[in-house]
Amino acid sequence: MTTGRRQGRDFIARHGETVFNAARRLQGDWPHTPLTRAGFAQADEMGRALRNLLGAKPMLTLWSSPSGRALQTLAVIAEHLDLDWHGAKTDDRLVEIGMGGWGGRYYADVIEEVGPVITADGLLRPAPDGEHYDAIARRVGGWVADTDDEPGDRVVIMHGISSRVLRGLMTGAEAHPAFDAPIAPGLPQGSVVLIEAGRESVPHVGSGHAPA
Repeated sequence: MTTGRRQGRDFIARHGETVFNAARRLQGDWPHTPLTRAGFAQADEMGRALRNLLGAKPMLTLWSSPSGRALQTLAVIAEHLDLDWHGAKTDDRLVEIGMGGWGGRYYADVIEEVGPVITADGLLRPAPDGEHYDAIARRVGGWVADTDDEPGDRVVIMHGISSRVLRGLMTGAEAHPAFDAPIAPGLPQGSVVLIEAGRESVPHVGSGHAPA
C-alpha cells in the first residue's frame, strides 16, 4: 500500500495484444513476444486517451517493464504524447508473473495435464516452479517505495497480472484469499487506470482481451 505521501499521479496500463496472447500461449516473464496488429491498435487507443487527458508534451515520467512488448506499447504512447521514448525508465520489478516450466506453452496443453490454470476472477494459477503472488507484491512494492518521492506524474506500462498486484497495493486492496496478496480487478487490454492518493479510476476502458 502507498504511504500516503506519494507524489503525483500514476497512469497504469498493460501492453497491447501479443502473438502469444493471440495464439493462447502462457507468456509470463518471457522477455520478447511482439505485438500483433490488434496490439498496436490498442496502444494507439491508449495513446489517444492519454493525449486527450494530458495534452502534448505533458510533464511526466515514462516507466516500463523491460519486456519488448511493453516497450513497443510505450513507443506508440510516447509518440501520441510528443515525448521521447528514449528517455523512458525500465525496472525489472515491473515484469510479468514468472510461469516457470509452463511459460511459453499453449494453455490447452497445460490444462490437459494439470486442469484449469485461470481462476474464476481471471488470475493465473502459479506454476509449481513459478512465481507466487506474494513475491510479485514484494517486488512491485519495492518499486513503489523507490518512486514515492519522484515528482510529477508517471505513465507505467507493464502486464496483466503484475499490474493487478501493483494496483491492489497502491489502493490498499484486501489480500486475495487464495493468493495472499492484494489484487485489483482485471480490465481489458487497452485500458488506462489512474491512481491518485491511493484511489483508482479508469479514464479509458480498452477493447482487448479481458480480464487477464
